[in-house]
Amino acid sequence: MAQVKRMKGTVDILPAESRIWQYIEDSARAVFETYNFQEIRTPLFEAYELFARSSGDTSEIVSKEMYDFKDKGDRHCALRPEGTAGVVRAFVENKLFGPEHAKPYKVYYMGSMFRYERPQAGRQRQFNQIGVEVFGSTNPATDAETIALAWDFFQELGIEGLTLYINSLGSSQDRARYRQALVDYFTPLADQLSADSQRRLTDNPMRILDSKAPEDKALVANAPKIPDYLSPESKDHFETVKAMLEALEIPYLVDPSVVRGLDYYQDTIFEIMVDDQAIGAKSTICGGGRYDGLVEALGGPATPGFGFGIGVERLLLLLKQQEVEVPEAEPLDVYVMGLGQASNIMALRLVQAARKEGLLAERDYLDRSLKAQFKQADKLKAQVILTIGEDELAAGTVQAKHPTSGKQVTLPLDQVLEDFMGTYRQLTVDTSVIDKYFKGEF
Repeated sequence: MAQVKRMKGTVDILPAESRIWQYIEDSARAVFETYNFQEIRTPLFEAYELFARSSGDTSEIVSKEMYDFKDKGDRHCALRPEGTAGVVRAFVENKLFGPEHAKPYKVYYMGSMFRYERPQAGRQRQFNQIGVEVFGSTNPATDAETIALAWDFFQELGIEGLTLYINSLGSSQDRARYRQALVDYFTPLADQLSADSQRRLTDNPMRILDSKAPEDKALVANAPKIPDYLSPESKDHFETVKAMLEALEIPYLVDPSVVRGLDYYQDTIFEIMVDDQAIGAKSTICGGGRYDGLVEALGGPATPGFGFGIGVERLLLLLKQQEVEVPEAEPLDVYVMGLGQASNIMALRLVQAARKEGLLAERDYLDRSLKAQFKQADKLKAQVILTIGEDELAAGTVQAKHPTSGKQVTLPLDQVLEDFMGTYRQLTVDTSVIDKYFKGEF
């Protein structure tokens, strides 16, 4: 029978790798919760309309990349291509804007997203994002604080070579005026644009600004600049955000070409980029911004919002490229070696007694030789090895070995079962105490 293989654009995260994933996720939780963010979990699939309305029908995510399908009830569904829309939908549907909820309402999420695009290093069709969303505050401090949260997270992980780029898209009215200015500028030059940017000129002209095509870059250099179209209110907001970042000693660069790829952004937007050793250039590791009209567009009351998203696969590559030290897996506390079938039940009792005390414990299940079991215990870096065979069963004892000191002692089996933690501690403390234990001075 032919082997069934994983789908293109997906990966298996094996135990050795998942440990690093857990480290990233645990670090995110630890940092985010110091900022009083709580975790939210939303469905992997939603109504197609949710993403069409939030991201925009003309965005590349919706028009080219989204996995959408009709279910058996003929409902148009889509696998989530990003995290914000689902969180906003949950915010509206569950009335999290109500007076019984704290303001601003602050949540974070972690999970899989899906986009149909060409798989490459750090980019898969099923990929994972970590992100945050803040609802209910127009205070520029929310913008600066959320950017600081992303910055702190990367500092916690030990990522180097970071550059923060910020920009302002202004209000929705400012953005509309700027969009028209770009259309007026690029239309006479349309035949000089790349094929993608010719399409963007009609659908989303602001995306031309971050095009990587050489022919587009030459034209973008002289294109209208968004700061010239900002209202006084948006200018003041942006100036305050900059002042706050400076007060927090977070370095930044203002870059008018930062526009983000989704239609719902306005006012402050940002990207954190990093030196990518693999391609010899900078690449985006985190991006986000303000979206004050999105809650209302999805059927909720007018509620300001701000958030960001981080690609986990990209972050994993960075940790490896920069050789960031990730904590090793915890060593095994106890390994139980059983010799012969007669010891099977007692080996089970011993390993379960260790686990009930909160110790990491394992035993032999394959009836391996004594030598093979010692190799397994060494591979697992066991702190204590307990050995029980037919002779020990008959005598009511168990052999306890402390691999680090090389000392071994015979202990009463009942004592170990009744006070497993006490026995473990006596075997793993400093050498002077170990010596006393093996001399019978306890």
